[in-house]
Amino acid sequence: MTKTILITGSTDGIGLLTATRLAADGHKVLLHGRNASKLESAAAAVGGDVETYAADLSNLSAVRKLAESVRARHDKLDVLINNAGVLKAPQTVLENGQDIRFVVNTLAPYLLTKLLLPVIPADGRIVNLSSAAQAPVNIRAMQGNVQLADMEAYAQSKLAITIWTREWTKSLSNAPVMVAVNPGSLLASKMVKEGFGLAGNDMNIGADILIDAALGVRFADASGAYFDNDSGAFADPHAAALDENHATDVMNIIADLISHTS
Repeated sequence: MTKTILITGSTDGIGLLTATRLAADGHKVLLHGRNASKLESAAAAVGGDVETYAADLSNLSAVRKLAESVRARHDKLDVLINNAGVLKAPQTVLENGQDIRFVVNTLAPYLLTKLLLPVIPADGRIVNLSSAAQAPVNIRAMQGNVQLADMEAYAQSKLAITIWTREWTKSLSNAPVMVAVNPGSLLASKMVKEGFGLAGNDMNIGADILIDAALGVRFADASGAYFDNDSGAFADPHAAALDENHATDVMNIIADLISHTS
């Protein structure tokens, strides 16, 4: 059965490869990116039944508009893959003082999921991109009151998305599966090339697990779980994610920051 699948950050890297493979299998793929011309190129490369959506995920108002655009065209979305992420950027501190890594990697996917959840069926999937790089979240940094180095911000933002994946599912019933996935370390994405100066490993490693998480049987009952593709197994995330007080603090700050957008 074909599915309707939205993949954020799908104009290059793992997102584009995953989109291409899913479209080749006959699924309807909704491509997202910041740049309209890159989206056009991606759509041509992916082929098949695709739609394009442009939005800058560092702007949460744009995230709201993205969700509105998707819902205007679809009353059902089978799979949401929150793939878009930032490690380095020309401007890491946004005009509102927040770190772009927390906004794009943590807050934007949270808000997009919240807004699209009403049209994702109970047998649907939400796949959140985590990472092997995880670190306890500095709450003041997440609020924009402390500046972090690139990898510190990235690792904390990835633990934060893993935390909200775990915590959110505790309050959901008859809801889609929501999982956090480390697609594999140092894959040959633009982020890895620019961030580490490495050619990287085969991106099909990442695409394979994202497709499995989106559609595969072994993820059907994995809501709230973290899958580490470096070990090829479900695993515990960083111990800070299992700390009830830390997880509660992170969830409270996410809710507070989201509430300040319109």
